[in-house]
Amino acid sequence: MSNKVIYAIYNDDDVLMDAVKKTRAAHHHIEEVFSPFPVHGLDKAMGLAPTRLAICAFLYGLCGLSFGTWMMNYIMIQDWPQDIGGKPSFSYIENMPAFVPIMFEETVFFAAHLMVITFYMRSKLWPFKEAENPDVRTTDDHFLMEVAVNNNEAELVSFFQSTGAVEVKVIEKH
Repeated sequence: MSNKVIYAIYNDDDVLMDAVKKTRAAHHHIEEVFSPFPVHGLDKAMGLAPTRLAICAFLYGLCGLSFGTWMMNYIMIQDWPQDIGGKPSFSYIENMPAFVPIMFEETVFFAAHLMVITFYMRSKLWPFKEAENPDVRTTDDHFLMEVAVNNNEAELVSFFQSTGAVEVKVIEKH
């Protein structure tokens, strides 16, 4: 099996969306689409599964809330209780209204920081990683659709030219 792929380059996001829909309807496998900005609905048009990152964000927020609750209970009630503003520190429940802003901030802090780490790990974006961008124009004003070639090179080239591609290239991938 060859490692050839077709790079179909488009200069309009609406033309790209139509081309993705036609490509999926023709049962060609889209490897990847490179875009200079997010295109609304492209993930659905490509048939990508919904992300589960929101579930991670919720769980990370719960971890932050739990950590904040434990931290405030330990510091303010058990370790070093103080009478601040006439509020004695006898129990966590009595002082919880004063702790609500801290609980909120810990929830946001944990969710935000752990989501960034999770996103980078999931996307395999490591420090000093080589760019995988196949054409530098996709960082400026062009869109690129990468499709696997399965012994139908001539058919695919004519198909993508008919979808409005401004340029179609056949590339041997390593």
